[in-house]
Amino acid sequence: MKRTLKQRVLITTAVVLAGAFCGAAVALVIAACVQIKLADYRLQREAAQLIAAHNAFQDEAHALLTAMNTSHYAFCSDTEIAFFRKLVFNAEYYRDAGHIRDGKILCSATLGRDNLPRAEHFPAVSLPDGMGLLSRFSPYDSGEQRVSARVLGDSFVDLDPGVSRRLDLITKNRSLTVIDAITKKPTHPGRPFSAPDPVKTDRDWQGRVGGMMYATRCDTRNLSCMTTYIAIPEVLGAQRRMLIVSILLGGLTGALIGFAIAYLRLRDRSMEHQLRHAILKDHLQVVYQPIVEVDTRRIVGAEALARWTDEGGVPVSPDVFVKIAEVSGFVGGITKLVLQHALRDFTGHLATHPDFRLSINVAAADLSDPEFLPMLEESLERESVPADCLTIEITESSTARHEVAMRTIGKLRERGHAIHIDDFGTGYSSLSYLRDLSIDAIKIDKSFTQAIGTEAVTVGILPQILAMAEALNLKVVAEGVETELQANYFAAVQQTVLAQGWLFGRPVPVEEFHRLLSKETNNESTSENAA
Repeated sequence: MKRTLKQRVLITTAVVLAGAFCGAAVALVIAACVQIKLADYRLQREAAQLIAAHNAFQDEAHALLTAMNTSHYAFCSDTEIAFFRKLVFNAEYYRDAGHIRDGKILCSATLGRDNLPRAEHFPAVSLPDGMGLLSRFSPYDSGEQRVSARVLGDSFVDLDPGVSRRLDLITKNRSLTVIDAITKKPTHPGRPFSAPDPVKTDRDWQGRVGGMMYATRCDTRNLSCMTTYIAIPEVLGAQRRMLIVSILLGGLTGALIGFAIAYLRLRDRSMEHQLRHAILKDHLQVVYQPIVEVDTRRIVGAEALARWTDEGGVPVSPDVFVKIAEVSGFVGGITKLVLQHALRDFTGHLATHPDFRLSINVAAADLSDPEFLPMLEESLERESVPADCLTIEITESSTARHEVAMRTIGKLRERGHAIHIDDFGTGYSSLSYLRDLSIDAIKIDKSFTQAIGTEAVTVGILPQILAMAEALNLKVVAEGVETELQANYFAAVQQTVLAQGWLFGRPVPVEEFHRLLSKETNNESTSENAA
């Protein structure tokens, strides 16, 4: 039956209205689901950041306690207490250190040997590395039950309460779970870290319990987990305006379909999965930060750095995604990607400027990976780049596995690579240690650089670091130089110092970096012509 124009208009109007009504209903449901999913994704990201921070606390505690237990000073003597004070002053997360035996505090950096608390303190939880966790640790007890101290052997370190405030910047809704090394059961040793009725788990997990959403991320090395949580009504209530807008836009069926597809693609996409996919598809960005001679300000090298923006368009800190890759066992993929980008981006410049040095960071897992050295050699041969043009940077923590690090570093140096210790001063190196590793340079951690011109305790250590480097015939690279005062400090020392930091240039894409090099070359030519 042939319909009249009026009938066609009526039918079209009815279909549009029906579609608009259904679209509005679907939009409401989808918008609510999306907000819950985004909250779930945010919880996962916060949990990953929290477990990375917790591991940093544990690593520093282990380093401090190891140093204390191997002290050559007389037990609880004035010299040993002074040594403890120095350790505490240099610590980032701990405010006191001392000796404890049979539950009794015998001396500490802040209390000395007198006026010590009479209460006995025994670990509530034991970790596989022998470290114990103490809760309700007087005289520092604030009235809340919390894990406040770490014990190893006859030594303890007390966690600074400011650490909790730093974690609050990530989220206040968090729960710490520790797997007891003796009972093998998960426990929540500290109330300030615990949710009401928190989920007890010993593995990565995300889900809902009642009206609460949870995300848990665990670390197998420290056998600890961090859980973040939020109430579903809180998620939806905070986005009420967005729900209304979504209903009004629900009639746009095509947009809703596209939005639904995007939502389905988002589902079950964890941060680890996204990172693996980004590495596989070469979606990580590589940027370069200038390394300069501090006295002449001439660019003599570049450090290649990885950057990643997740599928939600949110930039993820390298401290977070590199840690995820290390824990999950695929950090070598990031190293390989950065290496290939860097060599490809600077092949031409290295051919005409053989004194220019390109630096890449190598993780601890790379040093023990049998495929790392062949991959490195193959990449250099493919781009025809000499090994001495590529500097390998390793962190102090990467050298904790001493024998493995020494073997790999030895092979790298045999092939012509210079070896730099990155973030120097974070607690692992000693004179004999540096000598055994046979490195070429140390990169002074930015925390020491930023102490210049302040009254921070760390500024007094800088001359000692420089003197140690000179005694071992090591080059020095100063990280985090942001002010002229800091640059002038290093320019005034007798030895040659290289530097990098925002004063000389932020990490930039390769095109912008080459523009910096061209500008510098033009300035030099102009100066020569003028002379």
